[in-house]
Amino acid sequence: MPRRQGYALLIALVAGTAALAAAVAFAFATTLLSGPRPTPLPPAETQAAARNPVAPATSGGAWVATWTAAPVGAEKGTEGGLPGRTVRNVVHTSIGGEVARITLSNLFGTTPLVVDRATVNTRPVTFKGAGTVTVAAGGRVVSDPVAVPVAPDSDLQVSFRTPQGGGPVTYHGHTHQTSFLIDDRGTFATGNWRYLTAVDVRSEQALGAVVAFGDSLTAGSGSSTDANARWPDVLADRLGGRYGVANAGIAGNRIAGIGRGTGGQSGTDRLDRDVLGVAGARTVVIALGINDVQQHPQESDPQRVVDGLRALTERAHARGLRVVGATLTPFEGFPTWTPQRDAVRHAVNEQIRAGTVFDAYVDFDAAVRDPAAPNRLLAPYDSGDHLHLNDDGYRALGDRVDLASLDRDRTPRSDAL
Repeated sequence: MPRRQGYALLIALVAGTAALAAAVAFAFATTLLSGPRPTPLPPAETQAAARNPVAPATSGGAWVATWTAAPVGAEKGTEGGLPGRTVRNVVHTSIGGEVARITLSNLFGTTPLVVDRATVNTRPVTFKGAGTVTVAAGGRVVSDPVAVPVAPDSDLQVSFRTPQGGGPVTYHGHTHQTSFLIDDRGTFATGNWRYLTAVDVRSEQALGAVVAFGDSLTAGSGSSTDANARWPDVLADRLGGRYGVANAGIAGNRIAGIGRGTGGQSGTDRLDRDVLGVAGARTVVIALGINDVQQHPQESDPQRVVDGLRALTERAHARGLRVVGATLTPFEGFPTWTPQRDAVRHAVNEQIRAGTVFDAYVDFDAAVRDPAAPNRLLAPYDSGDHLHLNDDGYRALGDRVDLASLDRDRTPRSDAL
């Protein structure tokens, strides 16, 4: 065969083989494209899916509380629950993370609570893989981890629907934060946090959580709404992400017994839940006792107040926590003030300053009293009722905490001056 004919035949064979391969590939692709395919999501749902991944959230680090609220009681008028309504709790974080989880409580409910459509900043939340969860009366649930960016020192929205009754509502009132309740009539502002008691994040940076365990002065009574000016908020800003800060303050709370109003369970009764049960808890700042002194029934023996504080300290020590205690602040001018009750306050403070009650102490009394009238609050710090503080007063408390006293490996026993 001539060489030119041989080349021509070779070229023809190569071209035929390529054409056959192309034909086979085209036929295979056509079969794939014409086969069953999933129906595409509408654009809005596609965008939502991109924002709200459902894959299991994973992250390094340990769970640490970025926010907590102590459950106070059963909300009046909610015996039938909030059927068909969406609760949107707005909370303020202390530390950030990329993965979060929430805790829902039905502590004061007398019937099971059903929750569905739960979200954290629009990211869907599941419970053991399901979008709906039932919380037993008196119980609580912790959600699955959800991949959601949580910024430090920022507001976070935690929403969920209660499709049927489940009352009464377990709540924390007088939050000094605007949250919302939504139904078919519209969206309504509220000052209550409902059902939600904790938001935790995965953190590799935070050493743990500091729990502020107190009364109305810790809860922030007298502070500006939505200003996040409570002294634990001030402390969180100063810590700069080194620790999460969990606010376990309840207005009217006392060490032992129950007084008037909505003081919730006593510090003695709620310590396990509201302090020892907090994710990552390493240190607790105990700021209780003033209601035992001034609220009915008033405690006239300072030693019993001190013994109650010591008992809280010992229980926290048994779980490995460091304990910092706060002195009791002035309240002359408040309707319950008497010289005898103020003498009890001074006697309690004397023992706290002696270093025999806590690992360390913070002198809240010295931070806000009037040097010219030490049984009274300094006027620029007074909210107006002579017991509670304004934003400047709470900043003075938050600034007074010695950050070094919060570390478990340190042993200072005196207040930072």
